[in-house]
Amino acid sequence: MNRGKLDVEDLLKVVLALVIVWLLVEIVGALLSVTFTLLNALPTIIGVVVVVLIVLWLTDRI
Repeated sequence: MNRGKLDVEDLLKVVLALVIVWLLVEIVGALLSVTFTLLNALPTIIGVVVVVLIVLWLTDRI
């Protein structure tokens, strides 16, 4: 039975590539989490903007 020969350097390159892919997936997941958090807060932010605009309108600032 013949076994494939794999150098240590090649194995380390494969492990390094897998770790890089794993880190990229983690970063993308974190960015998506932040994006969805901001999207969930969007109605509150719009409400605050509307209140500020009304107050500015009533105080003749705009």
